Amino acid sequence: VAADAARRDFTMNALYCTADGTVIDPLGGLPDLHAGRVRFVGDPAQRIAEDHLRILRFFRFHAHFATDGIDPEGLAACAAGADGIDQLSRERIGAEVRKLLSAADPAPAVAAMAQAGILARVLPGADHRTLAPLVHLERGADPDWLRRLATLGGDDPTGHLRLSRAEARTLEALRDATGSLDSPAVLGWRLGLDRGADAIMVRAAVLLLPLPTGWASDLARGTNATFPVTAADLMPGLQGPVLGMRLADLTNRWLASDLALTRAELLSGA
Repeated sequence: VAADAARRDFTMNALYCTADGTVIDPLGGLPDLHAGRVRFVGDPAQRIAEDHLRILRFFRFHAHFATDGIDPEGLAACAAGADGIDQLSRERIGAEVRKLLSAADPAPAVAAMAQAGILARVLPGADHRTLAPLVHLERGADPDWLRRLATLGGDDPTGHLRLSRAEARTLEALRDATGSLDSPAVLGWRLGLDRGADAIMVRAAVLLLPLPTGWASDLARGTNATFPVTAADLMPGLQGPVLGMRLADLTNRWLASDLALTRAELLSGA
């Protein structure tokens, strides 16, 4: 047991249980677990040198389990070993970032990553300061790592984290919505109820603004709305590309009205 425990990364991972339920704790992991303390086993630099993914695991475990602040010795070792992150596969990095950002409140851990120079290596250009406002605005919503990733900003992380095509499309939509002036209703129509809500929260966090008054009801209105004009309404007078352009123009007018214009008003040009 002692030899196996010495190879573990954190003391809370070096706990064992016998068949009769007796806990064996050779390295003091149980007190650390109860205290919410994430500590490397033995020399942090040596543990990190064995696998530099342990740098990201340190911050991920801190996000999920720590209540006693971050271990300064471990943080210093992570900063000193930061170059080793470049040796890791994007898939392994992406898996850890997903788990980290799925914690109830990853903001303190991500801030510590920025302090240690780790965040810039994993997510170039990301700004950790937007994350705490988002967590506050979420108000009990289920943690969503893509919503939080969108809030961090920076370079497109698709390659850095090996995002799937669906994840990359969602992230792009959230980022585009953050920079748009779309109302909650329009975001609901464009993105649906869940991702529309994500976009509203991300934009508020990035701009350091409160959530818009009545946003939830407006979002639901947009989610349930249907554009009132169809191609058949414009035919046979319009055909081909001209028909498409006219539909696009009417759609833009409808969206600019916050989905208020009726079919008759759109067709009459009112």
